[in-house]
Amino acid sequence: MSTTALPPLAGATLGALVDSGATLLSAADVSFGHGTTNAHDEAAWLVLWRLGLPLDTPLGDTPDSMQNRPVTQAELAQAATLFEERIATRKPAAYLTQEAWLQGVPFYVDERSIVPRSLIAELIADGSIDAFLSDSTHTVLDLCTGNGSLAVLAAMAWPDVQVTGADISADALAVARINVDKHGLEERIALVHSDGLAAVPGPWDLVVCNPPYVNQASMQTLPPEYRAEPALALAGGADGMDFVRRLLGELPDQLSEEGALLLEIGNERAHFEAAFPELPVYWLDTSAGADQVLLITQAALRGGAGVR
Repeated sequence: MSTTALPPLAGATLGALVDSGATLLSAADVSFGHGTTNAHDEAAWLVLWRLGLPLDTPLGDTPDSMQNRPVTQAELAQAATLFEERIATRKPAAYLTQEAWLQGVPFYVDERSIVPRSLIAELIADGSIDAFLSDSTHTVLDLCTGNGSLAVLAAMAWPDVQVTGADISADALAVARINVDKHGLEERIALVHSDGLAAVPGPWDLVVCNPPYVNQASMQTLPPEYRAEPALALAGGADGMDFVRRLLGELPDQLSEEGALLLEIGNERAHFEAAFPELPVYWLDTSAGADQVLLITQAALRGGAGVR
C-alpha cells in the first residue's frame, strides 16, 4: 500500500496529535476491532503508549484534561514512526504495543496468539453467568485459551475455583504463561497443551470456550489486521462449526452433573442453529448483542444435539 498521498502526522499539543493521528488512520483505511472500534480511540492509544503516558490520560473537555499538553518534536517523530508501522504492516495495534486490555485488566500479547477481545470477558466480569454456577463449582476449563486472558479473568472473578487453560498451540500457551505469571496466578491456573479435550478430560464444572469459528467464506475476506493473527485460532471450517461439532460431541462425558459450557460463536448464530437445530441454549446479552455468546447446560447436552 502506498502512503505517499497520506497526510503527515502533526500537532503541537497532545490533543492535536491524537486528532491528526485519527485523520491519518482514517485516510489509510486501516481496520479496527482489536481493542478499539474507531480511528480516534486507536490514535489515542498509539500516541499515549508511544509517549509513555497512561492510557486513561484524560483528553476531553475536563478540568484535568491533558488535551493541551505540549508535544516536542522528538515525541512527534516517535509517534510518527509508530503510525507509519501501523499503516505499513497493517498489524493490530496490540501487536505493536504488545499489550491488550480486557475489562480493565492488562495482558501481554504478541503474534503467537490472537489479540484478546472475547465477549465472554464481559459476562465473567459483570456476573451474568453467576446464576448458572453453584457452591459445587470448583473446576473451570478455559478451552482455546490463547493468551490466557479468560483464564486469568475467571480466576480473578471466582477466587475459590481452580482454572485450567488449554490450547493446541504451544506458542499461544507460552504467551498465556507470561500473563498467568504477570498476574501472580501460578497457584490457581494450570496451562495444558491439548488438542480439544484430549489432554483435559475433566470432569469440569464450567467450560468457557472462544473457539475458531470463522466460516470459510468470511476467512477469505478478512482485513489484513485479522490475517496477521494465527489462522489456527480463527478458521472454523466451511460453516465455522468444525471445532464446535467435535466439542459438543465429546463434552457431555466431560462435564459434572450441574456443569455448563459458555461458548462464543461470534456472527455464526445461523450456522450454529443449522448445525444444532434442536439443542436448547441460553443466548446471553453482551455489548455486541444477544446472539454471539451462548450457554449450554449439561442436561441440555445429555438430551442430545441434532448435529447435521
